Amino acid sequence: METLLSGNLSIMAVLTATVAFSFYVMRYKWASWAGPALFSVIIGILLSNFKILPHWNDVYGVFFEYAIPVSLTMMLLNVNIKEWLRLAKRPLLAMGYAVLSVTVVTFLASLIFADKIEEGWKIAGMFIGTYTGGSANLTAIGTGLDATPETFASANAADYVVGIPALIFFFALPALIAKSSWFKNWWPYTLAETAASSEEEEHELFSKKSWAITDIASLFAIGFTVTAVSTWLAGLFSEFYASSLEIIFVTTFAIILAQFKRVRSIPGSTDLGMFVAMFFLVIIGLLIDIKAFASSTPLIAVFCFVIIFGSFLLHIILCRISKIEYQYVLISVVAAIADGTSAAVVAGSAKWKSIIGTAIILGSVGFAVGNYIGIGTAYLIRAIIGG
Repeated sequence: METLLSGNLSIMAVLTATVAFSFYVMRYKWASWAGPALFSVIIGILLSNFKILPHWNDVYGVFFEYAIPVSLTMMLLNVNIKEWLRLAKRPLLAMGYAVLSVTVVTFLASLIFADKIEEGWKIAGMFIGTYTGGSANLTAIGTGLDATPETFASANAADYVVGIPALIFFFALPALIAKSSWFKNWWPYTLAETAASSEEEEHELFSKKSWAITDIASLFAIGFTVTAVSTWLAGLFSEFYASSLEIIFVTTFAIILAQFKRVRSIPGSTDLGMFVAMFFLVIIGLLIDIKAFASSTPLIAVFCFVIIFGSFLLHIILCRISKIEYQYVLISVVAAIADGTSAAVVAGSAKWKSIIGTAIILGSVGFAVGNYIGIGTAYLIRAIIGG
């Protein structure tokens, strides 16, 4: 079915208007609880499912390729490595709990579901991979386990149906937590954000502030230069690892640059980085086809749901016992279920500027261990249930 708008210019007009609206409504109390990221995703879903914009257009591919590395570079330019190193142990513990929770819950759920699903033990391994390090691990583990195309399609469909709404929920959590006095009493462990982010401008994130055009030009120049160099270096390695290595290189170069006070003091890096990232989030919403949700394999979707929310609950329990700050808990969950870039967007949208770099690192940790744990656990499940 044709969409109302399909031309490149009209699509760009709607994308930019959506991002502008998502930031504009933040001035109202009824909207400020959600944050601009959640608004961008929801509006994207409505635009595509009401046939205003297509689910896919080549314009989207440009943002997929450049928006995240460029925006991450900008957001990382206010990271002070001394502060990051001081805070590194507890977020790594939170990430370790995330990986452990996904592995344990998936293993236990597989004893119920895996033998009822075609190649269920392979899907279990793929889910461990994607919920510890991102979708790249799902593909890698599925290939390593020689999964059929039908299994790939079913696993991705279930992940799409359950994972995206879960991610939207996690995007909304920071604002909900900030308004909840009950949560603050139940989980009093939190970060003192102002101390770690004082070297950027002291104005509130997304509020009105004065920038020079040279600041904006400098940030875009740094963002695209770091992206170009990182992409070139990643291309020297295996194609499978290129995308993850690109993000690692972007993170490394941006953090190195941020150690120079002159670079770190460029105003507006977090705001401008989030502005670029919002385009990516709108497109994530545009990709969601609600009809595809309804037609996906129900049992695999239930399996996926149990893994995501079961591991989330176990993770919460472990982190609460260990008294880990809730900001680390949330970014470790998003880094595991999605990836480090999404966790960084959550941190930026929640105005947790000091832990944006930490979010990226946690995503890399999950990616590094996910393949080993996913494949190993899959074969363990197969040995128990057969297949």
